[in-house]
Amino acid sequence: MSNIYDYSVVTPAGEEISLAEYKGKVMIIVNTATGCGFTPQYKDLEDIYEKYHDQGLEIIDIPCNQFAGQTPGTDEEIHAFCTLKYNTQFPQMKKSDVNGETALPLYGYLKSQKGFEGFGKGPKAIAMGALLKKIDKDYKNNPEIKWNFTKFVVDREGNVVARFEPTQDMKDIDACVAKLI
Repeated sequence: MSNIYDYSVVTPAGEEISLAEYKGKVMIIVNTATGCGFTPQYKDLEDIYEKYHDQGLEIIDIPCNQFAGQTPGTDEEIHAFCTLKYNTQFPQMKKSDVNGETALPLYGYLKSQKGFEGFGKGPKAIAMGALLKKIDKDYKNNPEIKWNFTKFVVDREGNVVARFEPTQDMKDIDACVAKLI
């Protein structure tokens, strides 16, 4: 497969959605969790969605339980949590893996397009680095998803233009999307 539009995601109801349906749109593809220190980013994502959706932004929310078991609920429980606590309106997909043998093929493609470039600076970045060293001593040198709320931004032509780690300021994601809209 050679571009983003060759991949698909699955809804909690089991419906397969081709990313080709999003041609011409800017996308944020994000692996999320309901019990993570970064979970409040749902509010920021919803704000970005409301700000740019009418101009062509889509957010693809893929809940994932691979990081410290921080998304233990069913798809229905996850959806209820997000809509009640954060009033999310963007589509939420079936809980899926983003690393390893059972990872969504989409994530293999995303990681091949934008590898890990670091957590940035500040206390959250230092904490994430320390945590990851315990899990994967070579974490800096592989493209694997490091934690919940890693975001990939895709432009209107289907190019993966940016990868934002969960420690990065949500204002940076907003600025990136604003340039592409």
